[in-house]
Amino acid sequence: MPDAETTSTGVRKPPEHDLTRRPNRTDTSSVASLPESFRYRVKRKLLGPPLVSDELAGQRLGKPTALAVLSSDVMSSSAYASEQMIRVLIPIGGLAAFSLVTPLTAVILAVLAVVTICYRDVVRSYPKAGGSYVVSRDNFGPNIAQIAGAALLISYTITVAVSVAAGSDAIISAVPALAHDAVPMSIGFVLLLAYGNLRGIREAGRVFAVPTYFFIANMALLIVSGLVKEATTGLPHAPEGNGTMSLGHSSGGLILGISAFYLLRAFAQGSSAMTGTEAISNGVSIFRVPQARNARTTLALMSTILGVMFLGVSVLAALTHTIPFVSGTPTVVSEIGKLVYGTSPFGQVLFYMLQTATALILILAANTSFTGFPFLVSFVAEDSFLPRMLTVRGHRLVFSNGIIVLATASIVLLLVTGARVSALIPMYAIGVFTGFTMAGAGMVRHHLTHRDEHWRKSVAVNATAAVVCAVIVVVFAIAEFTQGGWVVVVVMPLIVYGLVRTNREYRSEDVVLEEGAAIQACEARILRRNVVVILIDRIDLATARAIQYARSLTPDDLRAVHFNIDHPRAEVLMERWQRLGLARLPLDVIDCPDRRLTRASLELAAELADGETEVSILLPRRSYGKAWRRILHDQTADQIVEVVSQLSHVNATIVPFLVAPGIEQQMSAELVAQPNRRSKAAATAGGPGKSDSGPGVTIAGTTPIAELSWRTRTRIAGRVKSLRVQPWAEATSLECMLVDASGHAVTLVFLGRRSISGIRSGSLLVAEGMVGKHRNKLAIINPTYELLSVTDSSDAL
Repeated sequence: MPDAETTSTGVRKPPEHDLTRRPNRTDTSSVASLPESFRYRVKRKLLGPPLVSDELAGQRLGKPTALAVLSSDVMSSSAYASEQMIRVLIPIGGLAAFSLVTPLTAVILAVLAVVTICYRDVVRSYPKAGGSYVVSRDNFGPNIAQIAGAALLISYTITVAVSVAAGSDAIISAVPALAHDAVPMSIGFVLLLAYGNLRGIREAGRVFAVPTYFFIANMALLIVSGLVKEATTGLPHAPEGNGTMSLGHSSGGLILGISAFYLLRAFAQGSSAMTGTEAISNGVSIFRVPQARNARTTLALMSTILGVMFLGVSVLAALTHTIPFVSGTPTVVSEIGKLVYGTSPFGQVLFYMLQTATALILILAANTSFTGFPFLVSFVAEDSFLPRMLTVRGHRLVFSNGIIVLATASIVLLLVTGARVSALIPMYAIGVFTGFTMAGAGMVRHHLTHRDEHWRKSVAVNATAAVVCAVIVVVFAIAEFTQGGWVVVVVMPLIVYGLVRTNREYRSEDVVLEEGAAIQACEARILRRNVVVILIDRIDLATARAIQYARSLTPDDLRAVHFNIDHPRAEVLMERWQRLGLARLPLDVIDCPDRRLTRASLELAAELADGETEVSILLPRRSYGKAWRRILHDQTADQIVEVVSQLSHVNATIVPFLVAPGIEQQMSAELVAQPNRRSKAAATAGGPGKSDSGPGVTIAGTTPIAELSWRTRTRIAGRVKSLRVQPWAEATSLECMLVDASGHAVTLVFLGRRSISGIRSGSLLVAEGMVGKHRNKLAIINPTYELLSVTDSSDAL
């Protein structure tokens, strides 16, 4: 038998081509017998089985569903935008204010048209995913882009709060008895939306499509019925009643002094109808191919439908002289519905249909944020301006952490404002129009730089959009500052600072971690001695497990150390150490009179690390399954790890031990007795035998990996579970482990190659070749292969 080889890193390697021994079969099916955590079982029960990354393409949305998912916010704003203008104008101009509602609406729709054209240009120039953040980042740099990022983070959060609060108002308008339940209702709606989105994009699309189109149909019926009734019999005027806003003097003059100020404020309030326009450009990646074209079409359709509904509600409000109520309920739309449909039984049915549709669309409008916000924070986190955990897709291929953050922030906002729309609107549009401004300015810079076809026209349109939206931001900030707008004016700079500060921290950490990494890993001098120290507090199973692990490291010097902070306890420990026959392993009892265990550990590590010694400190840690049991114990081990890790060539390792009766014996017995079992329970959802990330590949004409025989030619199919990256000092080869639906695995070895396009973890492929061995396990050397699918990391965008 040939001698084992030794690599340049000092690690002994078994011979590759020893023909005297039959290779072992690689079997990963025993992993299925490991029990799942209670937390995972609950998650699976609530959210359904997890989706693997290859199913991401199946979560794409067509135009009808995408219109419902991404534009429900914009659509729903037609239910309250007109009312917000009237609430500003009525106390100043009285009934004469109604003559200004329709012209102001027309001006806002003109701005909407400009913004829509701008964002269609954004989608065309950024077909993967656009939005003001991406546009600003690419044209002004990542730091300036955080202005857009902060604005969108704020606007998405407020969108959720405004939408569910307005939806609650719609319900209360139909059922006045619920007037005192606005806050709990709104919070309940946020939690329901978060749950729906955590289940995945496709499920959310199905849920939200019907209410969106139901609302559009009801609004169309309301507007058409109202205009027909006005043309035939004439619409009645809404009476002034208890609780309505007081009328101002119609002779007050609407073009001078403070009246002009309120005119601008009404325009800014009505501009809340445009919030959510950006969502489609942020969510381009969830459209089916061709993504950019479908997104541009959906954006134009969304703006057209919004314009018709918004203008229709404003016209009917002006014709009926509907005066808003101080409390916000009944809403203007509900009052218009009563006047248009009348009091007949059929009219009552139509009225309640209108209120149901309005409540549903307003509540579900928050889904625009639940779709756009997670994508946005994933972009920002990928640029290292937010915690990177926000870039990870969760159980159902959605950005779960982003959804949870948005839900939490929205609930806090609802509690602070009492779920009152009038208190939320002043904070609303500043962030939205800041994003519009950044997108327009970024596209101007983009076209000036690239000078594509028709670039001059694009520059003119985007510059107009940027200037108009910037003016609206200034007007809104000034006009609504004392009404609550100051919150955004103050918070937005703080968020920008926090984002930039987070990025600076990430960059400084990367410099420390990456500088000289290759030299330290492969070329740094190996120290002459290795000392392992076990810190012992008492003798129990956790300590025994740490000693067992320490002995497997075969150090030059192995010792146990106890810091004496209690003399009687230390004496008992030493007596028991000798009585149990542990004296063969030296126990050092070190005095620690000031009871500073972290300092004592640091001093011990510093004494042992003499420049020629690699020091490993092992700390037994007892883990407790239930959260309430954890508070009964301190976290000294973590504190010691943090302190001693600052020393060079000192390594602190926590050796965990789960404190649960019989768990170690139970799991060991199960793994030994059933290493090759294919549990029938694997088919049961959530059961311990279920492998959620298994390949599930069945290809005609292929052999199950479990049935492979040595020195036979075979054809197999499976998923690439892992790849081995060989160091440059090793022989050039690419090794990948292929796993099939049974849980068995075989190694594919491609000699002379370090990488192959398309072969990566998660790829599905069919391979054919002679079964041999590699590293004493079954392997196919240089097989022919056919790729079935390739995981695309860009889908995360």
